[in-house]
Amino acid sequence: MHHRPALRRLPELLLLPLALSLSACGGAPEPLDLLISGGTIVDGTGAAGFAGDVGIRDGRIVRVSREPLDASAATRVIDAAGLVVAPGFIDLHAHLEPLPMLPGAESHVRQGVTTALGGPDGSSPWPVGEYLEERQANGVGMNIGILVGHNTIRREVMQAADRAPTGEELARMEEMVARAMDEGAFGLSTGLRYIPGAFAGTEEVVALARVAGERGGIYTSHLRDEGFDLLEGVQEGIRIGAEAEIPVILTHHKVVGAPMWGSSAQTLAMIDSARAAGIQVSADQYPYTATHTGISILIPSWALADGSAALQRRLEDPVLRDSIRAGLLWNLVNDRGGNDLSRVQFSSVSWDRSLEGQTLRDWAERDGLDTGIETGVELVLEAMRRGGANAIFHVLDEEDIERIMRHPETVPASDGRLSEPGVGHPHPRAYGTFPRVLGLYVRERGVLTLEDAVRKITSLAASRLGLQDRGTIAEGMWGDIAVFDPATVADRSTFAEPHQYPEGIPWVIINGVPAVADGVFMDLRPGTMLRRPGSPAASIQP
Repeated sequence: MHHRPALRRLPELLLLPLALSLSACGGAPEPLDLLISGGTIVDGTGAAGFAGDVGIRDGRIVRVSREPLDASAATRVIDAAGLVVAPGFIDLHAHLEPLPMLPGAESHVRQGVTTALGGPDGSSPWPVGEYLEERQANGVGMNIGILVGHNTIRREVMQAADRAPTGEELARMEEMVARAMDEGAFGLSTGLRYIPGAFAGTEEVVALARVAGERGGIYTSHLRDEGFDLLEGVQEGIRIGAEAEIPVILTHHKVVGAPMWGSSAQTLAMIDSARAAGIQVSADQYPYTATHTGISILIPSWALADGSAALQRRLEDPVLRDSIRAGLLWNLVNDRGGNDLSRVQFSSVSWDRSLEGQTLRDWAERDGLDTGIETGVELVLEAMRRGGANAIFHVLDEEDIERIMRHPETVPASDGRLSEPGVGHPHPRAYGTFPRVLGLYVRERGVLTLEDAVRKITSLAASRLGLQDRGTIAEGMWGDIAVFDPATVADRSTFAEPHQYPEGIPWVIINGVPAVADGVFMDLRPGTMLRRPGSPAASIQP
């Protein structure tokens, strides 16, 4: 009987130093599946970039060298001369609902994104475990983690009821959060500006967040308000983190509406004060001056209780209709409407595709109506009567964007929905968030240094998720890498023409596999569905 040499049975990690020493002593060069040669390595730690090579084998980084590595034993060599070699970007806020139809996630991967976190703003797949298994079986274009959504859970238990849960209902919701966490969810998300989350009291959210926190999860919150009551919304988020003993991410942190512009100075000071008191509070942010959500955001929350049919019944009551119109008018003037019908731009309109990309003002002009703000009230109500729509709201200020971005605890994240050319009129963040940070805010405006921008979208983002084997370029880490040209990287997607992929990111490597190769999207689906480290389901993933 043939016996393998005893040396072969030693753990691989024990063999690695021997292999390196043999290579250093002039033995056979170490075999590599992929060698990225001659680039400037910006490793994600914030340290200065350095010239070097990166070697990948079996999906992981096995060599990071300041000296050239021997290319003769590499199956594939990428010449990265003149390019930055960075860890793959991690998107902490992604809308992945189209993933079953767009498993390759091209609109994200082409941005250099190798890992994304879905289930934000209170809405998520359910059950989480089944979703992870189904998507893994189908193949995914990038690594994906999932949050469990409070709105999803509340709707499952209470539909769209505008009331506090009974003890039994709260216990059921707690059990659902616990189940999702055990199945690998990274934490709990809320959308307290949306239905039915808007009907939940702080105590309810604390109870559910505590369940997630006890299992090592995070809490991400679309705040209850981001306009006039922004400071109260931030304070509630901090309170939830303190009482539930859970790290909090104020997600897509922003200041909505001209009356509140500049308030980011106060909200960031609140974050600093909370952190000084031992509360783990941070933020993510998309780098654009427009938001994107359902047009129902303009309707007073109370009027949306129990669904669209109930809204229409209220609109038939003269007294309630006046109250709804008054609340809607206030929002159009002071909040998402920006007091200008041209600031509300339709992104998807199932009942009239010709309105996609057009504004409320365009709609009014098309139909021969006055373009005053009160006309917007009637048009929004008409849109709701026809089934609703999604819209882009141009109501943010650039100074707040840059101030929030500079904060050391802010991570750029897209809030982007997986998109494909020709379908709808999406917010340009779906195609351009990360190259926009690197091009506009690093190269052109100097808001961040290159090394700090890379740190924020790689290792800092990874630390938020507890991912210890992604987010930096170091030996032993997974081979998630974005190779980009610092002189040309740029977003091309605009509010007028959103369906445009970025420039200057020729290579994106996911788990050691080139997902974008010399500018060509390969659709190889090399990603994996991630489970929260430490969860019972974590052993399922590679």
